[in-house]
Amino acid sequence: MSRKRQPAEPYRIKSVEPIKLLNKVQREQRLKEANYNVFKIDAPDIYIDLLTDSGTTAMSNRQWAALMLGDESYAGATSFRRFERVVRELTQKKFVIPCHQGRAAENLLFSTMLKPGQFVPNNTHFDTTRANTLHKGGIAVDLPCPVSTSDEILNFKGNMDIAQLEEFLIKHGPEKIPLVIMTITNNSVGGQPVSMRNIRETSELCKSHGIPFFFDCARFAENAFFIKRDEPGYSDKTIEEIAHEMFSYCDGTMMSAKKDGLANIGGFISINDGDLYRRLTELLIVVEGFPTYGGLAGRDLDVLAVGLQEVLDFDYLDFRIDQVKYFGEKIKAAGIPIVEPTGGHAVFVDAGAFLPHIPAHQFPGQALACAFYLEGGVRVVEMGSLMFGGVDPNTGKKFTASRELVRMALPRRVYTNSHLDYIAEAAENIVANKDQLAGFKIVSQAALLRHFTCDLQMLSREEVGVE
Repeated sequence: MSRKRQPAEPYRIKSVEPIKLLNKVQREQRLKEANYNVFKIDAPDIYIDLLTDSGTTAMSNRQWAALMLGDESYAGATSFRRFERVVRELTQKKFVIPCHQGRAAENLLFSTMLKPGQFVPNNTHFDTTRANTLHKGGIAVDLPCPVSTSDEILNFKGNMDIAQLEEFLIKHGPEKIPLVIMTITNNSVGGQPVSMRNIRETSELCKSHGIPFFFDCARFAENAFFIKRDEPGYSDKTIEEIAHEMFSYCDGTMMSAKKDGLANIGGFISINDGDLYRRLTELLIVVEGFPTYGGLAGRDLDVLAVGLQEVLDFDYLDFRIDQVKYFGEKIKAAGIPIVEPTGGHAVFVDAGAFLPHIPAHQFPGQALACAFYLEGGVRVVEMGSLMFGGVDPNTGKKFTASRELVRMALPRRVYTNSHLDYIAEAAENIVANKDQLAGFKIVSQAALLRHFTCDLQMLSREEVGVE
């Protein structure tokens, strides 16, 4: 039984942006013109956009005010010094390298640390992390904990598999493993958090083998909230205290600050290794910008400095995580199975279980994503065999997704629960006609990150399920 409501938003709305719902005939035409790839639909043609929580945040009044403080000096800007101070305090790392977003941080880090043929273990790589690893000739290795795909409602299903990691480190050693990454929260397995114990054990294991341990910390604050709520010994600690302990266990971080930075653009790397800092900034100057702006305007750095402080507010996080849970209950009550427990930033729908008549190679998640747009003008994203399947350009080896998911990501401080109730009503209509949904085939694709730009063709009902 779903809840009727949750506590009201812990903020007042001060500025609004109009959105328009196209009629169904128009939506069908837009989808055909986009070759059934929702990334190619123009934003004005979307009614409610849950494609991503990256860069889609509504900024606070303090952040809008911070824009006016922007120092656009090429070198040594005061905006960078404010940003640097906040990131140093948060991550407890000496050197801070600004980047225009997370994949730029990945590119810098892997270009500098990774050699062709080396392995990068991770609890689970997300799409750009995997793509940047492959682009540098590396091998992305996912080591999620055994219960990561379980249907049981368990805490910390985003954990690293410690036993498998230890076995892998023993087998290959630092000569073949330049770094280990932990993604917090673990986006690819349903936005599931990682426990402090797992972070600590992973850190100790990496140290014992002399291998650097890095966070992909795009959603670090949401992860800290789950630790406070669900891990024994942390209920009386503040979000900031938990975050500090988390970061104390890693050697470095890379962050897409478009998530828990509460900003529309930006990212960073933070480390203590002076030699690595020198090598990274040499490349930064070539491909991003000077080390005190790194591809960002000064005003962007000031916005991030404020956002990285605001995101530590318990009331904000408590509402956000509860809103995701509320939304998940609504979608589940409509008759669509979801990954449980819900994570911090999105509801993940199990499209494979919902549409068993569409096999993985015909992309059931994409069929459901298109159905949400056709039914309600809602944009969501497939996270199954379309996003995570394909061919390794270095080896020719095929890889597939572990599950056929659809992610419904909630932008921060953007949509009210009335919007979510509307989506749940659209979900009910999709459920009533789910047997009519058909799969897809790819007609053109890129070698990496194909889901962003590929063209698809809808299969006839007779072709569904055919190899």
